[in-house]
Amino acid sequence: MNNTGTNSVWQPILEDENVLLRPLQQSDFEELYKVASDPLIWEQHPNPDRYKREVFQNYFSGAMESGGAFAVYEARSGELMGSTRFYDYDASEKKVLIGYTFIARKFWGGVYNRAMKKLMMDYAFRYVDTVIYHIGANNMRSRKAMEKLGGKLVGSESVAYYGEKANENCVYQIDKKDWTRLRATH
Repeated sequence: MNNTGTNSVWQPILEDENVLLRPLQQSDFEELYKVASDPLIWEQHPNPDRYKREVFQNYFSGAMESGGAFAVYEARSGELMGSTRFYDYDASEKKVLIGYTFIARKFWGGVYNRAMKKLMMDYAFRYVDTVIYHIGANNMRSRKAMEKLGGKLVGSESVAYYGEKANENCVYQIDKKDWTRLRATH
């Protein structure tokens, strides 16, 4: 994604009763790193050492350059939960990717990941017809969550995250027409 800055169409403020997503800022590094420094968050991730400060710094730099990254908060308490982003927007193909998502373990298994993804997809489908997710091939937690959300496994590919080595990822896709139908049933 080539857009930078917080005025990007891909960095709105998104909120519901569960989560608040606001554009990520440089000043968020220390607080976000406190969340990310838990090694268990990354144990199934293709880059399991992202809990280390220098590795997380690279992740954060990529987030800031993406023009689509968010700090994610629990809406009721205002506690920082993690981060996610829109990236690789392709206007000609009317698609965008959502990913680089992590949340603190205390928020796993509840409504938060689903709420965050619903807000992001509802917003994205104003501009695109397809949303793509890259999920590490061995990240069964995230793969199951994506399937519950209605993502279709459409293939796999080697993906090099920002400044990191390439790893095998599953490619999940949700199309606007399917999301509209799924949204009506959730």
